[in-house]
Amino acid sequence: MNHFERKGGELYCEEVPLAELAEEVGTPAYVYSTATLQRHARVFHAALRRLDHLACFAVKALPNLAVLSLLAKEGFGFDIVSGGELFRALKAGADVTRIVFSGVGKRRDELDAALKAGIFQFNCESEEELIQLSEAALLRKTRARVAIRVNPDVDARTHPYIATALSTSKFGVPAARVRAAYRKAAGLSGLQIVGVACHIGSQVAEVKPFVEAALKLRALVERLRRDGHSIERLDMGGGLGVPYGESKAPASPSEYGEALSKVLRGLDVKVIFEPGRLLVANAGVLLTRVLLRKRGAGARRFVVVDAGMNDLLRPALYGAHHELEPVGRPRKPAELVDVVGPVCESADVLAKRRRLPTLETGDLLVLRSAGAYGMSMASQYNARPRPAEVLVDGRSWRIVRQRESLDDLVRGETV
Repeated sequence: MNHFERKGGELYCEEVPLAELAEEVGTPAYVYSTATLQRHARVFHAALRRLDHLACFAVKALPNLAVLSLLAKEGFGFDIVSGGELFRALKAGADVTRIVFSGVGKRRDELDAALKAGIFQFNCESEEELIQLSEAALLRKTRARVAIRVNPDVDARTHPYIATALSTSKFGVPAARVRAAYRKAAGLSGLQIVGVACHIGSQVAEVKPFVEAALKLRALVERLRRDGHSIERLDMGGGLGVPYGESKAPASPSEYGEALSKVLRGLDVKVIFEPGRLLVANAGVLLTRVLLRKRGAGARRFVVVDAGMNDLLRPALYGAHHELEPVGRPRKPAELVDVVGPVCESADVLAKRRRLPTLETGDLLVLRSAGAYGMSMASQYNARPRPAEVLVDGRSWRIVRQRESLDDLVRGETV
């Protein structure tokens, strides 16, 4: 569910006409709905009510400070993968005791910053990382709380770029070596073993792969406890998918929570979850304007808009699908078009062979479900300033990130 709906034929975000926003802030622009973010956050917590859990939003999905602050007020911690994300989370008012540091490669300065802050947990992904973290902790005369991320070799049946638990993945310690990795960690005086972690992938549509991973991790927790390790936490990662419009809806949070509650019942661990896309994807749209129409060869028709792959990379990177619709009252008849951006790349196609209401120069469009991995993956490619971000709350709205200027394009550079 989201709060982007038509009223009198015009598309609104909550109580704000998107055409009004476009006039005030320009295009392209990302627009987020407070009501949708809050609803998704509360539905996720409710789905996990049977588990002693900590939900940590994956900052990489949407790192805007206003959004992070909103989620912190909804009781979320944060899953970070860089020192920059730690900085953002703390700037947004995060509770440092609810921050988990994941990621396959952490620089020494990033480890130092997280140790200084006193974060909840490090998810370590290799034996060498354990050594590096222990050395950093000892220099600070502290001990780092550690969970080792195991690669459970579970096929999440998702796009290969976002599958993270196959045996060929760069992520995690292979299951065959994980007990040896825990023995190594136990011998490092700068570490305190607290848990086990995994993450099987993103945009996972079915509950079955999560259940398979949870069963494997439950058995591993029990085995590690018999080996003498104190395992108090189980990090299940994130990855539950959202509907983008091109296929059947993924499993719901309630189905996910019910299934994992059954598998993990009685294990006596705090279960950590790292949702990202699930909370923010359908809470945001990319607002764009038609620049012109263009005829191709034969019957091919192009609609060129002012948003491109530098603003929304997912279609070019993953072949991802985003629903499109006009902001104004749709015209008839419908036509088959390619919606493309102005970037000088053939891959800059936001939607291919879509049947849309007739569009004309100056019309406003939205790309739906653009809240996750939209602005966070945006770039200045082709020397294009990144778009503004707007947060709507009922009838009010505010710019939560200014549109970049031309001066921003060269900030920090010298001739």
